[in-house]
Amino acid sequence: MQANPNVAIIAALVSEASRAAILTVLLDGRFHSASELAYMARIKPQTASFHLAKLIDANVVTALKQGRHRYFAIRNLEVARVMESLLSIAPPVAVKSLRQSSQDKALRYARTCYDHLAGNVGVQLTHALLSSGILLEQKDRYTVTEDGKKFFADFGIDVNEAATKRRLFSHQCLDWSERRHHLAGALGNALLERVLELDWVRRLPGTRAVQVTNEGKAGFEKVFSLDLN
Repeated sequence: MQANPNVAIIAALVSEASRAAILTVLLDGRFHSASELAYMARIKPQTASFHLAKLIDANVVTALKQGRHRYFAIRNLEVARVMESLLSIAPPVAVKSLRQSSQDKALRYARTCYDHLAGNVGVQLTHALLSSGILLEQKDRYTVTEDGKKFFADFGIDVNEAATKRRLFSHQCLDWSERRHHLAGALGNALLERVLELDWVRRLPGTRAVQVTNEGKAGFEKVFSLDLN
């Protein structure tokens, strides 16, 4: 078997600092314009457009045209998983300002990881589901128990519907800040969408960090026995 030289192409793409910054921003699972990505990656718009073209050519990023504007997102979950894995082994970024320290703390506390909940809150929530017998851990994935199916149904999540989606159902995702696993896959996405719908967490502009509301703190404690205070 010969080694696949195309791996080097992907590695070269991610090794460039500006492209790595763009991909990290896109881990929020949303579409962004080139100007938004340039601002968040702290590079010029022309530079962002140059790097986005390379990422699209490599099938790492996809583009959506709407009117005269184009919006960009990570192509699929596999790209997001690779980026999260790289973040988990990358050395920590040196904190040089109070603002940077606040942003770092917010990301570590609660954030989106592509399309599911991550950070300290995501890891705690996954542990609560395991401790209560709602989920069972099996190698690199989770399974939902019979009691768990009823629990999720009462919470407004259709487990059977989530299982029919053309993607992994409930796998483990290594959390780069906690160095532990959190729930990902279709079930992880359904759980994030549900707590967003309930206004337990809110997306914050310009960041992957999410805010846990007062209603969310009360809800997580009542439903999941999870104390976030």
